[in-house]
Amino acid sequence: MAPTRERTMTDEVRLRDVAEAAGVSIATASRALTGRNRVSASTTAHVTAVARRLGYQVNSVGRALREGSTRTVGMTVPVIGNPYFAQLVDAVEGALVEPGLELLIADSHGDVDHEARRLRTLVGRQIDGLVVVPADVERSAPALRAARRHAPVVQLDRRVEGLTTDFVGVDNALGMRVVVDHLVDRGARSVVLVGADDVTSAGVERREGFEAAVARTGLEVHAPLLDDFSLEAGQRAAEELVARGPLPDAVVAADDLLAVGVVTTLRRLGVDVPGRVLVTGFDGTVIAGITEPALTTVVQPFAALAQEVTRTLLARIADGAAPTRQSRISPELLVRASTTRP
Repeated sequence: MAPTRERTMTDEVRLRDVAEAAGVSIATASRALTGRNRVSASTTAHVTAVARRLGYQVNSVGRALREGSTRTVGMTVPVIGNPYFAQLVDAVEGALVEPGLELLIADSHGDVDHEARRLRTLVGRQIDGLVVVPADVERSAPALRAARRHAPVVQLDRRVEGLTTDFVGVDNALGMRVVVDHLVDRGARSVVLVGADDVTSAGVERREGFEAAVARTGLEVHAPLLDDFSLEAGQRAAEELVARGPLPDAVVAADDLLAVGVVTTLRRLGVDVPGRVLVTGFDGTVIAGITEPALTTVVQPFAALAQEVTRTLLARIADGAAPTRQSRISPELLVRASTTRP
């Protein structure tokens, strides 16, 4: 067994280091060090002693939460059943563990009225802050403005046009550029976008990013098929592509659900993927890896997004008057079988 390296004073001691040394979970260590309930006095004393011995400093921003804080964060997403949002929620919940915060989830079901009710409910729970994935690029504005009067708000993944709040999201334009460049490298000469309409900022940004990317190439661009981010929309798009013909060399889908709908329907209709048509997705969700063939997709950096939105929200809680932050994180392309011809 390799010898264990001794920790030096210059090393950054993390909460997980304290938890491992104390023999408890990260969540228990967090509750013990932040004075929260559901932890016995003996466990609190033990974890505190270990933290002191290791030189651990409780997150200073997390400590800035007001006296009497509920130490809870609310989060709304459009469709929790969408694998992308399920993975995003999981990542955010994990990132909130170290500062000792709990996450309350609400599903807006992509409806602005439902979203408004859910935001009112979360605010009524005296949450310390809100992470919001807006349902609509314009019509979500009144509900978010109302919520912002009661709690700090950070928009994640999608944003509301004209609403000034902190924002964290992926660089959608870069994602589309790497996809298009990849398809050109794979020999595609014609391409079509299967995307979402302009109801969400993600739909707009990916469409505009696709258009900018193909403008740099000599690709023949077929008329886009724009619907919503769903499996069923991808299925409808594939049926229309086959019906209207001729098929393009490649389909760029604006998310993985759309791509799965396209792939499964093309194959059902006798179109070989990737032999006849290359197909790409966007988001890097778990379903992209289990589809046959496995999808080439733009991978969202879930952990990085979650960590950045946590830092941004805690900073906003600590200083409500600070300038707003707009953070874009670069995605990466994961190449799989759906764009790999024999």
